[in-house]
Amino acid sequence: MQVPPAENLPAIRKALEDEGNKHFEVDELPGLNHLFQTAKTGSLTEYAQIEETISPVVLDKIATWILKQ
Repeated sequence: MQVPPAENLPAIRKALEDEGNKHFEVDELPGLNHLFQTAKTGSLTEYAQIEETISPVVLDKIATWILKQ
């Protein structure tokens, strides 16, 4: 909601590639808010209601990426 992935991920990927970065992944993670928490709406007002610090999906994705490097 805050950063629509369809509009932003291609630009992020292009910026990384244009600068010569070779070790990156750009992935959309549905159902998560801007803070990588599991969310229903993605609205700022929902933040205070979410107890999760960071989604296990995100932690797994990051750990998997690091181990590949």
